[in-house]
Amino acid sequence: MKKAIFVFAAFLIAGVGQVFAQDVKRVGPQLIYGTDINSLGIGAIAEFPVAERMVISPSVSFYFPKEEGVVKTSAFEINGNLNYTFVEEDNILFYGIGGLNYTSYKVKVNMSQVGIPSASSSAGEIGLNLGAGANFDIGQNFVPFGEVKYILGGFDRLVLAAGLKFNF
Repeated sequence: MKKAIFVFAAFLIAGVGQVFAQDVKRVGPQLIYGTDINSLGIGAIAEFPVAERMVISPSVSFYFPKEEGVVKTSAFEINGNLNYTFVEEDNILFYGIGGLNYTSYKVKVNMSQVGIPSASSSAGEIGLNLGAGANFDIGQNFVPFGEVKYILGGFDRLVLAAGLKFNF
């Protein structure tokens, strides 16, 4: 039984390696905007092919801190998406996005000017990503892209993203 599991695992690893070898892997920077957070952010995104029309696309993003009076907010998110290419025409590739999101949100209140100690609180929530995106092949070693997705969960929001994905 152990031998059968080992052979199956070896076959699976070899098959996944073969799929990865056939397509381009990409990684690059992105600029994002989140509606509920109402802030711009920066991050990194990657694409790893897993099947003919599917890529795994992990990303991490940090929203720029916002300060309104004595309240300062900041947030970051981690995403694990599966993108499915549904249209590939000319130099544009359109894909659907589905996956998981983890968002951490922190609020800090600074009342030290009036003698009250500062206080902070943070929370993390898991959500579901649903959206669409497009890669624009311009014949270079990188592709510009744009994405729009909605995150369903504790911190519901619409997220717009744009950036570059470099081939490696």
